[in-house]
Amino acid sequence: MKILIVEDDDRISIPLKEELQHQNYVVDLAFDGAQGLEMATLGLYDIILLDLMLPKINGLALCKQLRDNGNSAAILMLTVRNDKQDKVVGLNCGADDYLTKPFDLDELSARIRALSRRFISQRQSLIACGPLQIDTTSCAVTYLENAIEVTPTEYRLLVHFALNPATTFNGEELLNKLWSQEFVGGKETIKTHIKTLRKKLAAAGIEEPVIETVYGFGYRLKSNA
Repeated sequence: MKILIVEDDDRISIPLKEELQHQNYVVDLAFDGAQGLEMATLGLYDIILLDLMLPKINGLALCKQLRDNGNSAAILMLTVRNDKQDKVVGLNCGADDYLTKPFDLDELSARIRALSRRFISQRQSLIACGPLQIDTTSCAVTYLENAIEVTPTEYRLLVHFALNPATTFNGEELLNKLWSQEFVGGKETIKTHIKTLRKKLAAAGIEEPVIETVYGFGYRLKSNA
């Protein structure tokens, strides 16, 4: 899961980012509404944590603009205002949930997990690529019912390809989707992760690569996987 935090108070955003990264989420920060709009438009996020009181573009206006633009990321509004009408307006603008500051990190994490489950249920909880199966609820990967140990990055790559069969992605597209914007590595990082993932799948008994290279274009899930 890739999360964007749009929050102008770095006393909140930075510790929150660190906590979510510790939970294996990919996290980016935006410090005002204009930056949040740009990043949300370009960054392909699954969940957006959106402060209500933002400079440049406030949270309600940003939420509405994202929905008007067709952005389908789950949006969790964060605000110090505990007014029922504010919550109603936020939800009517397209927010999926609403949390009042100060909030408990455990509660926020639970809300994010709930949004993640909702996001996953809209797709598939079990993705089958032949005998290779990915359980998106438990984040387990199995082949012929035998577990394959993968890193969080390898898991995100595998799920992304499995949810987009026959679609070819170049290195830049994969970096934008699966890595934080502050990531300093390049396309060689993609090659390394895919190479390692292929080795693990081969060690589990999969003879042909599940992820194939389309020379000059990128990578895709093998059509008969």
